[in-house]
Amino acid sequence: MNLLEHNRQAWNEEVTKGNKWTVPVTQDEIQAATRGDYRILLTPFTPVPPEWLGDIKGKHILCLASGGGQQGPILAAAGGQVTVFDNSDEQLKKDEQVTRENHLQIITIRGNMQDLGCFAEESFDLIIHPVSNCFIDDILPVWKECQRVLKPNGSLLSGFTNPLIFLVDWELAEKTGQFKLAYSIPYSDLESLSPEMKDKYTRQKLPFEFGHSLTDQIQGQINAGFVIAGFYEDKGGIELDRFSDTFIATRAVKVSI
Repeated sequence: MNLLEHNRQAWNEEVTKGNKWTVPVTQDEIQAATRGDYRILLTPFTPVPPEWLGDIKGKHILCLASGGGQQGPILAAAGGQVTVFDNSDEQLKKDEQVTRENHLQIITIRGNMQDLGCFAEESFDLIIHPVSNCFIDDILPVWKECQRVLKPNGSLLSGFTNPLIFLVDWELAEKTGQFKLAYSIPYSDLESLSPEMKDKYTRQKLPFEFGHSLTDQIQGQINAGFVIAGFYEDKGGIELDRFSDTFIATRAVKVSI
């Protein structure tokens, strides 16, 4: 199957369902951002620390796999020169909608986060990459491409799922409330779901997901040429939060060593 195309259509469908990551920010939030009062999310609940962002006025910012009318418009209203890059055309329409309604300037481009070939080397001062790499099968090209398009001393702010989420048989948990360890990491829906479930995902346009190892998530950034300069964990609004935080955010800086 064409994973990229399937998940594009699946996220277009998520827009129609009102998934929380497809709901744009409000005009009040935009107006507050123009006054310097703003926050953005990489993970479900905990805002990015202000010191991770610094002064963004005039900075070239790439919102990577970050459509939905959320991070991009806020950063543009706060003075950033923003490009939003996402696989879902319907998600990008959300950014375009907020841009029109609030007279902002944002560039939107549809594409695969694993291939940023449309951008020259050292194009951006900052990359914002909220939870999204669980929808691709290989994240190492993402880190390499981010390193290539960032300017020296630029930062990559990423949110991603704690892979322990993917250990659990969620179908059983939803039916019985029991958390049974059923899968190994790295995890792939394409390899672990039954043929019946994969058929359901295809018919209902549900996004296929992947649980990447922490080695690929964190050491992968380091191997690409980043230094990890910040880290925090977050809840996900799921039952597993009773046992452990289920999301992670990192700040990685492109430095010469």
